[in-house]
Amino acid sequence: VRPGDEVIVFAPVYDAYIPAILLNGGTPILAKLAAPDYRPNFSELRQLLTPRTRMVIINSPHNPTGSIWSAGDMAQLAVLLEDTNAVVVSDEVYEHVVFDAATHVSVMHFPALRERSFVVSSFGKTYHITGWKIAYCLAPESLMAELRKTHQFVVFSVSHPMQLAIADFMRDAPEFADDLASFYQQKRDHLRAELADSRFRLLPCAGTYFQLVDYSAISEMTDLEFAHWLTKEHGVASIPISVFSPQGSDLRLVRLCFAKDSETLANAGARLRKI
Repeated sequence: VRPGDEVIVFAPVYDAYIPAILLNGGTPILAKLAAPDYRPNFSELRQLLTPRTRMVIINSPHNPTGSIWSAGDMAQLAVLLEDTNAVVVSDEVYEHVVFDAATHVSVMHFPALRERSFVVSSFGKTYHITGWKIAYCLAPESLMAELRKTHQFVVFSVSHPMQLAIADFMRDAPEFADDLASFYQQKRDHLRAELADSRFRLLPCAGTYFQLVDYSAISEMTDLEFAHWLTKEHGVASIPISVFSPQGSDLRLVRLCFAKDSETLANAGARLRKI
């Protein structure tokens, strides 16, 4: 990405994408994901594609909404990009956290996308070591050669002992990730059950460990004001959805994280039901 290039991102958008685009002189172009299901709108995407489009960033399972891309979505993306020079960055860090017997669909399953895509995933998300900040990237050899030219000067290197620890764990527990979806689905279902009789309205959550809740029946505060109030007055932390939308949001939505133990989820549920 160079000055003058455009990069399409889907909003709500993980907050690291746009600063990275701007630091390289690119222009972020927002494709909107609409509540409550936050599905990609390919008619809008077609209109946003221009000769200046250098990259499209997708994220499935999606942070912060928990939506996932289907095989049909990927196929439509492949068709739209067929006559372009755009590359795809596919953020798949929650690839093992999909619910209700769904299957994660990667760009790597589609030859037309695979040849133009970087897939980014995370050992941290998969193995509960997010503080280690160790990820990995997959791409065709020609694209990976370009990535390697800059990677050394962005991060220099990763802690070698941590890499060895992950490698040893993967060797000793090769099936660990197979149970990750059910592990987090139990937590999702626990939180949703806790809030079933509350005044919060639960949005769909097909993946990740985040749950969006609508508080319209509780308050007319902005989401930022509500998140502050919820933390200070009730001791439950949340993230306002507007921080994931550069143009802001008038939706009364906050994001809850259910990657917590059962006692914490029950405690949070009890507090939220009192509101």
